[in-house]
Amino acid sequence: MPVKSPDPRRRPRITFLMRRLQQHYARDIDTALRESGFSDIRAGQAQVIPFVPPEGRSVGELAVAAGVTKQTMAQSVDQLVRAGYLERQPNPRDARSQLLFLTDRGRAVRAVAAGAGDSVEQHWAELTSPAQLDAHRRFLEKLLGQLDATEPGTDPGPTRKGVRG
Repeated sequence: MPVKSPDPRRRPRITFLMRRLQQHYARDIDTALRESGFSDIRAGQAQVIPFVPPEGRSVGELAVAAGVTKQTMAQSVDQLVRAGYLERQPNPRDARSQLLFLTDRGRAVRAVAAGAGDSVEQHWAELTSPAQLDAHRRFLEKLLGQLDATEPGTDPGPTRKGVRG
């Protein structure tokens, strides 16, 4: 069944379609997290986890990588620290700041979220075709690469070689 945009006289905007896909994706990630015993974290909070590398990052670096404000990231980080997914450690390069690292619980939730994300994409490939899903991914990667190249200072975030939630 075709997706209807809010204005029936227009074809749906790509951003509207992507937002709808994100809603489906987030719902499935939330379900997987709850079923795995992570009922205290939502998909929105789990989206921070892929941006935390083994060497740690500051709140400001996480905010840039995730494309959100430092204040928004600080709020998410505080919740994740309280819930035991992240820990703060002194920054050896800057005594005025701290770096954030995944705890064992954070690494476990990363694995669950990544596995759930793989399952969601597998389901989408079954609903369409693997070739269509790959073509869509290539299109988005190309578009994002072009946008990132024209917007200096943006961080493309984690790649498939790293971890993507």
